[in-house]
Amino acid sequence: MNGKTIIPRELARLDVETAVDHYAREAGMEIALGFVDALQSAYEHIAHHSGSGSLRYAYELGIADLRTVSLRRYPYLVFYRDQATHIDVWRVLHAKRDIPQWMRELEQP
Repeated sequence: MNGKTIIPRELARLDVETAVDHYAREAGMEIALGFVDALQSAYEHIAHHSGSGSLRYAYELGIADLRTVSLRRYPYLVFYRDQATHIDVWRVLHAKRDIPQWMRELEQP
């Protein structure tokens, strides 16, 4: 069974680059590559089970159908919306951030 295509927005790509750079600099390449693996696993899960993400922030932020999944072993959340033909990844944020503030920086669809 093929899943939906994952399409990260520019801010999501920047979030990932920032996280990888941070882990590479502060913890080493093995940890940075582990982050990438955890993100790929989350994307694979979302591609096949898009409805399984939490709607918590959809309610808190008033953004219909916004879902989140967390990365294994890393304190990051993937924010996404399930579209008819793909998964629209809005952000990949550290869970300890002020999520409402960071989400205000969203690119408009």
